[in-house]
Amino acid sequence: MADAPPAGHRSLLRNHGGGHATVSYLELFFDLVYVFAITQLSHFLLKAPGWIGLAEMAVLFLAVWWAWMYTTWAANWADPERVPVRLMLLVAMLLSLLMAAALPEAFGDRAGLFAGSYVVLQLGRTLFMAWVMGRDAGAEGRDGARNMLRISTWFALSAPLWLHGAFGTEGMARLGLWAVALAIEYLGPVAGFRTPGLGRSLPSDWNISGSHMAERCALFIIIALGEGIVVTGASFAEREMTAARIAGFALAFLSSILMWWIYFDVGAQRGASHIEHHAEPGRVARNAYTYLHMPIVAGVVITAVADALLLEQPGEPADARFILVMSGGLLVYLAGLGLFKRFSSTFGNFPLSHFAGGALLIALAGWASLSQAMGLAAPSRIVLAGAATLALVLVAAWEWGSLHGGWKERFSRPAKR
Repeated sequence: MADAPPAGHRSLLRNHGGGHATVSYLELFFDLVYVFAITQLSHFLLKAPGWIGLAEMAVLFLAVWWAWMYTTWAANWADPERVPVRLMLLVAMLLSLLMAAALPEAFGDRAGLFAGSYVVLQLGRTLFMAWVMGRDAGAEGRDGARNMLRISTWFALSAPLWLHGAFGTEGMARLGLWAVALAIEYLGPVAGFRTPGLGRSLPSDWNISGSHMAERCALFIIIALGEGIVVTGASFAEREMTAARIAGFALAFLSSILMWWIYFDVGAQRGASHIEHHAEPGRVARNAYTYLHMPIVAGVVITAVADALLLEQPGEPADARFILVMSGGLLVYLAGLGLFKRFSSTFGNFPLSHFAGGALLIALAGWASLSQAMGLAAPSRIVLAGAATLALVLVAAWEWGSLHGGWKERFSRPAKR
């Protein structure tokens, strides 16, 4: 009787019991802010000078991803149809918008706005979830609340680094402090959020809806790809439509289609099925979705920057920066997607097609870089982009043939006598 809820008590949780949980309209509305955030990151990288700019963009990207991902976990448990949860998500949306607005000057004049919004978002939402779970009677509610308190402790541990980096330092010192803060936060799930007096989290504590997590991450891939198309379209519309630029536009669009195809043709569906039926969906969500979707999204963002650079000067020789973002972006994308397919057990191993595509991209980058270093005729941006797109065609065709019959079915068919 001690665990019985009081009369008139209505849970704020979905109580899906690990089954299906529908993605709500409010969650889709919330994601609109992250369309803006991804656009801001693309523009930041487009203007960022050298390796320091790339490192700064990486820190900002990891923070944006972590803010979105933890809100996705919260919405997996909390019911967006209940007013307190709706208010929490709307406040989180406002804080995310402030954080996104500060991104271009996050290492400049708006460091305080960026870091302050991020810290309040992460701590406030997690403490709210501790209250939501704690008000639910029963052992499961108490365990969930304790888990949220562990996570809040880890966010509280990193908060001084974010705030001191914003208000007490600048330049490389700020970059270093924020990188350490992110390292603490990203190690939290791996360490089970071990906290003195509260113990550590176990896989059984992460009773999530696997189908909801898979759908939310797939939607974020759509957001990133859509942002790339917006950047490509805007860059194309702003410039004279020469034959070379039209060809570059076609290559950029084809590249987006192929990236969509390679993720959604079989990987997304098999990953969703695997997490939905896994005995420990929380473990799969942590490894395959929370961590391994980061390089997938990062690859899309970097490739969008390469497309914008391509449309600026399609006929110019590929310089070091263009080589890095064009080949590197697609390489990061294929590596992340291959690892996702490996660890979500959609394939059982790292797909050979992705390995072959990655090897081809490395070879292309080496060829272009060596040509430039030796003073030889370096390939133009459009030639390198075309060759990189062919690498994606190879991956998509290879995977299609392997998993949809094709030569696999032909060679496994008994020979006629």
